[in-house]
Amino acid sequence: MKSVWTACFSAIALLALASCSSKEETTNLLLQEWTGPHGGVPPFDKVEVAQFKPALEAGMAQTLADVDTIAASAEPANFENTIAAMERAGKPLDRAAAAYGVWASTMSTDEFREVESELEPKLAAMQDRIRQNAALFARIKAVYESPERDQLTPEQQRLVWDYYTDFVRAGANLSDEAKARVAEINQRLATLYTDFSNNLLHDEESYVTYIAAEQLGGLPESFVAAAAAAAKERDHEGEYAVTNTRSSMDPFLTYSNDRGLREQVWRTYYNRGDNGDQYDNNKGISEILKLRAERTKLQGYPTFAHRALEKQVARTPEAAMDLLMKVWPAAVARVRQEVADMQAIAKQEGANITIEPWDYRYYAEKVRKDKYDLDANEVKQYLQLEKLREAMFWAAGQLYGFDFNQVDNVPVYHPDVRVWEVARNGQHIGLWYFDPYSRPGKRSGAWMSDYRPQERMDADIKTIVSNNSNFVKGAPGEPVLLSWDDAETLFHEFGHAIHGLNSNVTYPKLSGTNVARDYVEFPSQLNERWLPTPEVLNQFALHYETGEPIPQELVEKIKRAATFNQGFATTEYLACAILDLKFHAIAEPGEIDPDKFERDALAEIGMPREIPMRHRTPQFAHIWSSEGYAAGYYSYLWAEVFTADAFEAFVEADGPYDPIVAKRLYDNIMSVGDTIDPAEGYRRFRGRDVDTDALMRDRGFPVVN
Repeated sequence: MKSVWTACFSAIALLALASCSSKEETTNLLLQEWTGPHGGVPPFDKVEVAQFKPALEAGMAQTLADVDTIAASAEPANFENTIAAMERAGKPLDRAAAAYGVWASTMSTDEFREVESELEPKLAAMQDRIRQNAALFARIKAVYESPERDQLTPEQQRLVWDYYTDFVRAGANLSDEAKARVAEINQRLATLYTDFSNNLLHDEESYVTYIAAEQLGGLPESFVAAAAAAAKERDHEGEYAVTNTRSSMDPFLTYSNDRGLREQVWRTYYNRGDNGDQYDNNKGISEILKLRAERTKLQGYPTFAHRALEKQVARTPEAAMDLLMKVWPAAVARVRQEVADMQAIAKQEGANITIEPWDYRYYAEKVRKDKYDLDANEVKQYLQLEKLREAMFWAAGQLYGFDFNQVDNVPVYHPDVRVWEVARNGQHIGLWYFDPYSRPGKRSGAWMSDYRPQERMDADIKTIVSNNSNFVKGAPGEPVLLSWDDAETLFHEFGHAIHGLNSNVTYPKLSGTNVARDYVEFPSQLNERWLPTPEVLNQFALHYETGEPIPQELVEKIKRAATFNQGFATTEYLACAILDLKFHAIAEPGEIDPDKFERDALAEIGMPREIPMRHRTPQFAHIWSSEGYAAGYYSYLWAEVFTADAFEAFVEADGPYDPIVAKRLYDNIMSVGDTIDPAEGYRRFRGRDVDTDALMRDRGFPVVN
């Protein structure tokens, strides 16, 4: 997370922030310097929702005052009094925003959502006021154009370029009238983004499928135990709850032999945000598209997609789409094969059906057993959440020299959260918070956050990062067993965390994961590659009852099935990425019906009817709840090109833990943040540009020349 006023906070109207008193700034808990161990920690245990509004309003007022002081300086603009000063501004607001972000994503309540709806517009308006400050931009521009810029360090030059480019992209060169309209648009978008998130959260919390004991056919014991616990938590003791989250839906569709129930659960999940009621997201999406297009035109770009990709590694939406469409035909062809295999098994079993979307996971699992003699539920018995956490620690230690030690002297915001100190060679590196379980008020999915970025501008500040998941907590004392996909996701998000923990830069804006959107997923995807290594599986893939390590025969089956179901996995993702670019390539959206646009666009590219998008449009939070991944969902595949090619570097050397390759990875990618151009950093790591064919080889698809 960049400092809050340069980050992607959505928002809506700046009220009388000047009225916030200096007393609030010094007395409000959320604004105060963090105290305690490890360089200070967030006081999460003392946070109350009532503190957010006064804290953030006071923090915004102080931030604006800091910025106005920089802009009004009588001294000639230089790096120290303008660019470095901007890096120092707004620290109290950053601290308050750390807690605010946690409550927005993991502790949301009706009371908090009311506060959030009021604050988001103010945050966006503050950001606009900073970016549209003519005197401030004149100083930034003066530093950018100064001959003395060449005398700065490469990192300082990169920071100057970053500030200047961000201000220009935000409209710093626009007329006063255009600036005012951009600010208006940003304020309205802030409200729409918040509404989208809250509507989606409503549908995830409100729709639960309760089933009886006689409807549990085919479901593994671990799922049954978790479903019973989830039902009891919701005052439905004696029943079993299939919650409206991926971590519950996915295993149910994989194992339940009740086809009618599979369809019910599938429809409930894929209709989130699309139920035609007050929580329906389609109308909001249409307005978001129109406003994004209007603002983009004012800023001088042909489409939102062109603006969004300008600072990315791909550079243009055409380049991104070319990669997606390079993979699409092979992915769809693989789906056809997968469906044919499923249909054959259904016929053998006497099921007179045509494979539907709610059948795909169920019959894919049967094909997996038939072709590879691999039972995903058997694999799951060896994938205990806590053992996998230990595995992640071990691999990070081998690659980057990290040591993890759990601490109990750090306050947390929920009893489920635990904290580890991270060290290297006995030196404190940072803190890692782990919040693994689903609960009401927590948004779905898995993610990484940083509460404090690493920097050493005025002092050696160590980072604080977190990983958040939504695993269904089992009965007390029962281990949480993960699917192979869930285990990969766990390693993926931890990859983001160790990217942040490895950061070794001077300025917070360039720190950790603050890199190009289509590059930030590269370190996290790469970290998935250490899960299936023998070193990890033999030590940490232990049977939850016997403690025996996973049999080598089962490991070999996993390897042979590594590219199994890649048609499904690739196609459901690609459809989202392609649709995202198509939505944002429209120069004049008008009144779009998102559902119809989705159907027509998927029909145009030949989407297999048996597969839905991974995130259907009304629930596609990556692109509609903020602008973080808007016109950028392609980045997962773009980053996977780097991932496949980079892991081949380890394979070509002495294996996945080769210390020489790991050192190059640390020196040129994991530690440098955004201090150098990502393509140049990768070139230094690999000794050449990335080989795009590595992705096709990795997925078992034919290489297209």
